Amino acid sequence: MSPTYDVIVIGLGGMGSAAAHHLSARGARVLGLEKFGPVHNRGSSHGGSRITRQSYFEDPAYVPLLLRAYELYDRLERDTGRAVATLCGGVMLGRPESRAVSGARLSAEQWGLPHEMLDAKEIRRRFPTLAPRDDEVALYEARAGLVRPENTVAAHVQLATRQGADLHFEEPMTRWEPYRDGVRVHTAENTYTAGQLVICPGAWAPGLLTDLGVPFTIERQVMYWFLPTGGERPFTAENHPVYIWEDAEGVQVYGFPAIDGPGLGAKVAFFRKGTPCTPETIERTVHDDEVAAMAEQVGRLIPDLPGRFLKAATCMYTNSPDEHFVVTRHPAHPGSVTVAAGFSGHGFKFVPVVGEILADLALDGVTGHPIDLFDPSRLTAAPA
Repeated sequence: MSPTYDVIVIGLGGMGSAAAHHLSARGARVLGLEKFGPVHNRGSSHGGSRITRQSYFEDPAYVPLLLRAYELYDRLERDTGRAVATLCGGVMLGRPESRAVSGARLSAEQWGLPHEMLDAKEIRRRFPTLAPRDDEVALYEARAGLVRPENTVAAHVQLATRQGADLHFEEPMTRWEPYRDGVRVHTAENTYTAGQLVICPGAWAPGLLTDLGVPFTIERQVMYWFLPTGGERPFTAENHPVYIWEDAEGVQVYGFPAIDGPGLGAKVAFFRKGTPCTPETIERTVHDDEVAAMAEQVGRLIPDLPGRFLKAATCMYTNSPDEHFVVTRHPAHPGSVTVAAGFSGHGFKFVPVVGEILADLALDGVTGHPIDLFDPSRLTAAPA
């Protein structure tokens, strides 16, 4: 007889591990299936740090979810004793009309978020590591900072296991199908049944969610670590903020303080300057010309940062056509299947609240969180 659960969660990266925690915390019998081992580096939930911020230039509609995510990150730290968030302050920097600045200001003003607008002279005074052009400004948000993806996933796995969830690593799903009033899920090891299925496929979305009708694309991204000229002291979290800098051509670079320890440098990356790939074909080797391009770009804003290249790592963005998330009850299986995908390179800061939303949808069929922006019908509806 197939083992039976209330909910099966496919994928135990950022979103899936959070869903497993929130579902099991509500008393659901949960099975989690993961293709790789726990807290792996083959998808999108690794690399040591992700920026978190509330003055959200992507759309003001995200702000209520961010406010809840901050509460849940605090709770996650208390419940597990793991360090998952550091609020060191952050700047969204560029010309006043740039998306990074104008969009962040719109969200801050619309939601009454504490923030400051800084001109170039004040940016240089407050943060001597930064060297903006005279025509550049910044929105400074004291509540911005970073979250640690590996610690976050490990914390959610820890809680889900403590709450009784069965988490099976290195046991990928091979297929699933509707079964009676729920679903049946097959792996190479076993067949399982459940009333509900939650699919958090990450970069495997194009293959696992073909019937959703959303044209997801996968993008290879590279993260770089440099040892600053003159050492790391000016770049510690007490002195150097997280930042997103948009230049006059619209190219965005983001980065972090030196948080990993002496000699381990500071991390920086391009935002949305990757190359198409699949999880099977992604090029994991980072080439010299890529390092040189990153050093040249970030050196315009932070002259001391690209002192000595230390290392690089790759990850993947799973992009929706409009770069907004897809979080919904599956339109073809609304009674039994929930999906979360297409986080488009800006999703990790939402991990705990997305887990809460997925638990709402799977157990109650609805959520009180504002997720209309994430309805896939916006991408699949036939043109008028």
